Amino acid sequence: MKIERVELRRLQMPYVFPFETSVDREDAKDCLLVRIWAGGLVGWGESPVTARPYYKEETVDTAWSILRDFAVPRVLGRDFSDARELAAWLRPIRRNYLAKAGLEAAAWDVYAQSRGLSLAQALGATRTRVAVGMSVGIEPTVDGVLRRVETWLAQGYRRIKIKIKPGFDLAVVEAIRGRFGAIGLQVDANTSYTLADTEHLRSLDAYDLLMIEQPLDHDDIIDHAALQRELRTPLCLDESICSPDDARKALDIGACRIINIKAARMGGLDAAVRCHDLCQARGAPVWCGGFLETGVGRAANVALAALPNFTLPADLGASRRYFHEDIIDPWFEVNPDGTVDVPSGPGLGVTVVEPLVDKYTLRRETFPGRG
Repeated sequence: MKIERVELRRLQMPYVFPFETSVDREDAKDCLLVRIWAGGLVGWGESPVTARPYYKEETVDTAWSILRDFAVPRVLGRDFSDARELAAWLRPIRRNYLAKAGLEAAAWDVYAQSRGLSLAQALGATRTRVAVGMSVGIEPTVDGVLRRVETWLAQGYRRIKIKIKPGFDLAVVEAIRGRFGAIGLQVDANTSYTLADTEHLRSLDAYDLLMIEQPLDHDDIIDHAALQRELRTPLCLDESICSPDDARKALDIGACRIINIKAARMGGLDAAVRCHDLCQARGAPVWCGGFLETGVGRAANVALAALPNFTLPADLGASRRYFHEDIIDPWFEVNPDGTVDVPSGPGLGVTVVEPLVDKYTLRRETFPGRG
């Protein structure tokens, strides 16, 4: 797999409706697409960075710089046996996980195509459908959240996740339980609490939640361990887990009972698979989170979520939930049983619709191979 050419594109796609967390509000999807040419094949990947550094330290501009100046020159013109070797070649670039993940995902697409495998098969997955849930952002009112929940339940989603923050937590959870009963429900705090809120967070134990996701600092494991000892509800770590080693350490000290695996947050699919395998060996369930990706990133996430230890519903909803028009064909749809189909064609298993990619492209640059 010799990397002959690489193209970077910055896209901006408006959301169907805004998405708000405890730290930010987004009206459109900013991201980078990475396309590579190797051995007569073309692969696509997505670096799901945002315009502002409120989830991780990376932004669209920093990721573009890292890819252009360091990651792309490091792989261009080189021959790799597979995508895992390419991932290892990128490892000396410290952190910048989301940037590297887009390039690595494109290599996985090419690698799977070259073997006549779907990406799911190349990763070692066998499932043909993945159970999915829906994430509901913070709304101006509790009634607004209830309306969103009602919509997604009617469309067959198996689990609801709501974003919470201080002042917008217990009342909305209580309202959901009162209206919808014993649905699968979890909350995501996106780092908005501290250990001083332990007694308040303990109140959530009364609502039989699947988990409380990342209540404390984005880079913390120690305080989460102290908090988990005080709660009956399982904690799930997201922002804190940037590698399989992070997951190992968190499980070693009891900082959580569940891990949210986002391939891009770990630098790519190789690290995500290794984290999955570690958690499976330790008896810790995992689920696949997302960054509200375009269909390119969503296809890679669905393939990953088909691995066996992804036993909790993924944040991988239908394309139409996020975008007025997705950039792939076919779009992802939710089946009546609350699942999405795992693409079975070679590589990503979906077709990237280039006229639509062109429509939403704000910037592009192509890098030819050496010699």
